[in-house]
Amino acid sequence: MPIFEYREAFSRNLGWVTESEQQSLRAKRIAIAGMGGVGGSHLLTLTRLGIGAFNLSDFDTFDVANFNRQAGAMVSTLGKPKVDTMRAMALDINPELDIRMFPAGVDDSNLDQFLDGVDLYVDSLDFFAFDARKKMFAACAAKGIPAVTAAPLGMGTAVLNFLPGGMTFEQYFRMEGHDEFEQGLRFLLGLAPARLHMGYLVDPSRINLAEKRGPSTIMACQLCAGMAATQALKILLKRGDVVTAPHGLHFDAYRNKLVRTHLPGGNGNPLQRIKLALARHMLKAAAQPRLSYRSAGDGASVLEQILDLARWAPSGDNTQVWRFEITGEYRFTIHTFDTRDEVVYDVDGRPSQLSVGALIETLDIAASRFGLAVQYARRGTAENETKSQYDVTLVPAPTRSTSELFDQLTVRSVQRRPLSTAPLGAQQKQALESALGGHFRVEWMEGSAQRWKVARILFRNAKIRLTMPEAYKVHKAIIAWDAQYSEDRLPDQAVGLDPIGLKLMRWAMHSWGRVKLLNTYFAGTWLPRLQLDLIPGLACAAHFMLVAEQAPRTVDDYVEAGRAVQRFWLTACKLGLQLQPEMTPLIFASYVRANKRFSQEAGLWEQAVKLSARLSAHVGEQTLNRAVFMGRIGAGPAATARSTRLPLSKLLVTPTAPR
Repeated sequence: MPIFEYREAFSRNLGWVTESEQQSLRAKRIAIAGMGGVGGSHLLTLTRLGIGAFNLSDFDTFDVANFNRQAGAMVSTLGKPKVDTMRAMALDINPELDIRMFPAGVDDSNLDQFLDGVDLYVDSLDFFAFDARKKMFAACAAKGIPAVTAAPLGMGTAVLNFLPGGMTFEQYFRMEGHDEFEQGLRFLLGLAPARLHMGYLVDPSRINLAEKRGPSTIMACQLCAGMAATQALKILLKRGDVVTAPHGLHFDAYRNKLVRTHLPGGNGNPLQRIKLALARHMLKAAAQPRLSYRSAGDGASVLEQILDLARWAPSGDNTQVWRFEITGEYRFTIHTFDTRDEVVYDVDGRPSQLSVGALIETLDIAASRFGLAVQYARRGTAENETKSQYDVTLVPAPTRSTSELFDQLTVRSVQRRPLSTAPLGAQQKQALESALGGHFRVEWMEGSAQRWKVARILFRNAKIRLTMPEAYKVHKAIIAWDAQYSEDRLPDQAVGLDPIGLKLMRWAMHSWGRVKLLNTYFAGTWLPRLQLDLIPGLACAAHFMLVAEQAPRTVDDYVEAGRAVQRFWLTACKLGLQLQPEMTPLIFASYVRANKRFSQEAGLWEQAVKLSARLSAHVGEQTLNRAVFMGRIGAGPAATARSTRLPLSKLLVTPTAPR
């Protein structure tokens, strides 16, 4: 077995550093506080640079939530101290390292010892360790120790250097005297005044300074390590231009940009104060609570966990047409109801029955996580009931593994914004078609010509929706205003209108009289039809219909179709695609096929007949008669506003008398 030898181990650094510089690095001691996301990467990178000595601190242990970014986080290290794990990894690279350990962290009692003999401090404390960070940088300034902080932001890094005699950490960030939320805000914006990372943040609610949480990526952590190690090399070897506060560097690999920042006066800069005020408002608004399902650690039974996941099934306008009655350890009843008497779109209760099918499919996928499968039976045989009950039993399925669609259950949502027009690939289409099962197929409507035809149909269809008093009642009831999320309705921010359109819609929705006024004298339907139908109809990869091999007729047919729809939608989500239902053309066609008038408003029936004829001419009468679902699909960002769900506690009903 080869014997470790320092010169040979780091000989490939030579050429970028001289032999004497490499030996100089070998004699340096660097202090790193924190062995998590950036700290572990800093240690390993600096070890491979040939640094010979370290002071390391961290009091935490590894857990599963660290896996996405922390160098030492592995199944084999779960529950183990981070500082011990990272020390072992560094010694595995250079067994000659001189490492001083501070496994209880650093506080006032050992801060001087931690910085004793240190040539450079590299900040790797948890983002929210504000007091510890302020004390660390103040001590470095007092002792004349250079300090580097490289923050992982999005898919890039922002670097600041604080050198002896220069601007101090507190002079730059001005955090003293503020609460934790404000300190976090000042630290975040001070690190990255260019804010390169904010342009592609898809879900601002994931940043919550009050709850001390935020998103992270491994790319950012590794870029931090590379940038910080480069600054360390220049500082320790006294070569090259070292950018010092109030100047900084922000590199973002996602944006393909490198910016040299300059913030005179730090967070006291007048322009920076405006940015702080805007960011303060944005982060507080984004901190609305999000619903999430519970884990087994919360004390919920297996059945409760499955039901808690199943409630994320889609339903028209987030009506959640089900309630659960637990009747045993692995048995329960689903009480369903349709909305045909109140909602014009729920023609004969069929859309609600599709939702019930999606619920049952979601239950089965959730059950797979626990090695279980769903068996269910609908009570009775009546086909016109507005209410139905399904008796469900969870049965052991020892050979069943977790469904590949499980992780998409709470992620799947509706994207009403424009999507990419890039065509779907053959493998994507095959995966989507396979998800349906043998009794359904996909009718694709793709290419610019077909998208234009469908967009025009949607545009005409929208005029019926927006001039019908029966639909107005539905629209008024389902919108949650000034909301990014809603448990039981559709938040206005998820509708798909721009701010002007939303304000106009809110004014009009006050009364049917206002709607008629706009429609009659001000072409009131044009703006929403353009923004919600025509433009999205053109901006997608394709429109599609899901078509049954036999025309659905019974409740059970529609429930089975709903199961297929949910598999299709979850598969789209797994493929990174966004989807929006486009059901009202099918709904109006159903009314026409049954010769069933849906409105008292003059002229709407004739429009619906023409619409149905156009749709039939486009896809064929047989396809239209067998269609169970219609929508558009394509690549695009995830929705930033969405309907959530009622908590399980509100969906459970009191058990009835024994049957």
